[in-house]
Amino acid sequence: MLPRPVAAAPAPAAHVSELRIDVMLPLVEGELEAIYERLYQPGSKLQGLERRPLHDPQFELHWREADGQWFAYVEDRACRCLAGYTVFNRLVEVDRRTDRHVRSPHSRFAPRYQRRGIASAVYRSVLDAGICLVSGARQSPGAHGLWNHLARRYDSRYVEILAAKALLHLGSEVAPQRMDRLSTRRMLLGAGWTLESFAQAVRMQL
Repeated sequence: MLPRPVAAAPAPAAHVSELRIDVMLPLVEGELEAIYERLYQPGSKLQGLERRPLHDPQFELHWREADGQWFAYVEDRACRCLAGYTVFNRLVEVDRRTDRHVRSPHSRFAPRYQRRGIASAVYRSVLDAGICLVSGARQSPGAHGLWNHLARRYDSRYVEILAAKALLHLGSEVAPQRMDRLSTRRMLLGAGWTLESFAQAVRMQL
């Protein structure tokens, strides 16, 4: 279960470096429709999930936890369809100590629901609960824009995932040659964390 939200520390203004950008993978035809049907199909693992409100009453979040990963399905209640979903993956590259405090989100939304603040609201619900987000090795253009938007409110940093499954803090700016490494990731600190308190909790090198 997510921890209770705590007061967020103000995020310092910082220059944003650009992580590796890839194209966004298209949704598989019928993917969202199939998931939506399972949300209301008797006997389905997705039927009867915990429901949470979002920023707009038109949308509702269906929340599922499985094997330490979190699945957030966003329903458009007015149109009776699935707008999209976000998976908050565990980072297999980090140790258990770090795993307790971080997740790596990946979202897929239908085109008509993009750039409407929906994914941002889903990410904020986790950040405000005190979970820190770490990007994947690559970002789509849409994800890059979303993280830039969230960085206005949450402390944005860059980290390197070391072979020892620990994090190394790189700062708020990273040299281009280091940015190209797949082990370099972007991180948003969840509510209640300072850089120092997070580093102490996960034994991240500063």
